[in-house]
Order: sequence, then C-alpha cells, then structure tokens
Amino acid sequence: MPDQQRIYLVIMDETEEAARALRFAARRAVRTSGGVHILALVPRQEFVAFAGVQATIEQEAHDRAEVLATAAAGSLASESGLAPLISVRQGNGPQVVREYLKEHPEVSALVLGAAQDNPGPLITHFAAAAGTLPCVLMIVPGGVDDETIDAVS
Repeated sequence: MPDQQRIYLVIMDETEEAARALRFAARRAVRTSGGVHILALVPRQEFVAFAGVQATIEQEAHDRAEVLATAAAGSLASESGLAPLISVRQGNGPQVVREYLKEHPEVSALVLGAAQDNPGPLITHFAAAAGTLPCVLMIVPGGVDDETIDAVS
C-alpha cells in the first residue's frame, strides 16, 4: 500500500473515547501522509405514531450528529491541518459501518475508542468479526492520556 494514501475511519459520537480515537487517527494520518474520514452514526429512532413528530425527531438527531462531526472536523483541522471527509448516516451501527467500508475501499483502518467500563457495541461487534474486515481494526482505550496517544501514534 505504499503508493496509496492511508485513510483512517473514526466513528464519532459525544464520548471521550471517540475523541481519543480521533486524536490517534489524526496523529497517524499526519505521520503517514494520510487522511481521516469521520462517520457520525444516528441510531434509528423509536417509532412515534405521528409521522410529523417522527420526522422532526429524526431530523433533530441527524442535525445533532452533523454538528458533532463538524465540530470534531474543525478541531482536527486546526490541530493537524487535516480536512477530513464527514459523513452522517442513520441506522444500525455495525451495518452502517460495514456499508461505509464497502463504499470506501480506500479506508485502511477502522479506529474505534473503547470505554473503560464497557467497550461498547461497535467494538464488541467488530472485535468478534475482525477477521472479516476489509481493513485493519485499531482500538484506542478510553483510559489512555494524550501523551500516550501521541507517543504510540
């Protein structure tokens, strides 16, 4: 893969571990002359009997995810100079990530942040299925500090 730019896919949400994963991916991308994709997931909303209310709830969730991803991209750009590709998608997390990876074969690594107390559904899913992924899986522990992330990335 020396001729190809390394792309690191980070799943972004409001957690500290997602911020750690983004920091790691950004540092790796800078050091490898690569890039970062940020994917914000919007879970399917519980069904509401009134379609207008349902649409409003779904739009608010989408807007919140978009603001989060855009803010993360802004921080990434100011700290590292990288301009990430941002996507916001709704649906089942593992399924959406797999679809994204199929659509973006240029992704070299899926970078996930693990919470200290419970790794989370994405890590549980992808760690069990790591052998079937089209890219490398990198898991950044949520309990590591910035200095450690900087040293290993």
